[in-house]
Amino acid sequence: MLIPRQFMNLDAGESIFFARELEHILARQHDIQYPELRARLFIPVNSEAGPGAESITYYQFDKVGIAKIIADYAQDLPRADVFGQKFTSPVESLGISFGYSVQEIRSSAMANRSLPLMKADAARRAHEQLVDEIGALGDATTGLTGFVNNANVPVGAALNGGWATATADQIIEDMNEPVTAMIAATNSTETPDSIILPVDAFTIVSQRRIPDADTTILQFFLRNNPWIRNVDHWYRLTGAGVASADRMVTYRRDPSKMELHIPQEFETFPVQERGLNFEVPTHSRIGGTVFYKPFAANYRDGL
Repeated sequence: MLIPRQFMNLDAGESIFFARELEHILARQHDIQYPELRARLFIPVNSEAGPGAESITYYQFDKVGIAKIIADYAQDLPRADVFGQKFTSPVESLGISFGYSVQEIRSSAMANRSLPLMKADAARRAHEQLVDEIGALGDATTGLTGFVNNANVPVGAALNGGWATATADQIIEDMNEPVTAMIAATNSTETPDSIILPVDAFTIVSQRRIPDADTTILQFFLRNNPWIRNVDHWYRLTGAGVASADRMVTYRRDPSKMELHIPQEFETFPVQERGLNFEVPTHSRIGGTVFYKPFAANYRDGL
């Protein structure tokens, strides 16, 4: 086996051990899942831009024109037309590294053990944590936009609010109102299918029973609302609203409405020698959450 140049300060056995075990670690850490990080669950992910993209650009077109009743041989036919707008969102790089010392390599080889996965796991975890944060909240410094605080999404106050003391009827009204408002405002062009709640609010609706009924608020709502099929929770919504109020997001989970752009998924690079240490750089590219149809979602604060 050809020994990489940066491992030459180790003996042959140590070098071979390091190369094989590092390869094993990198393969395994790519498969690690973190279900508590939920941006990828709630927002469709798009990677089609590719790692070389510096921005995400999309076009929005509007068709205009009104037909009318005309007379024979009419010359003044109304004209239809199409108008377009261009929107651009930046793409930024994310990076972190992990590494091992010469002594860690030798100790692991002597014990005939795999190198610890914890450092590789920590790097991937830190990366996914930032992806989740940017997907949810964006990044004001770079101009990346998020899912729960997008400036173009309509926002309002819950009709009743204060769910800790609200009645079951008031809570159901608060959940139905943004659904009806979205459909009415768009003449049924936009119909939501999902609601995401802060954890406390989700706990209330999923556990509180409706008086004189053998059902919870959540069960009743899902059974009777003709549009909503998914109600879930996300801690990112706690304090995400105006004046740090808890926020409810009602939206259609559809890639034609919004997407989290990740042009380059998490990748690792060759080991780099740093004195008596070996460092593994990692990298990805992210474009934030882009709403193509802002009226396909709305926010309600003050639950």
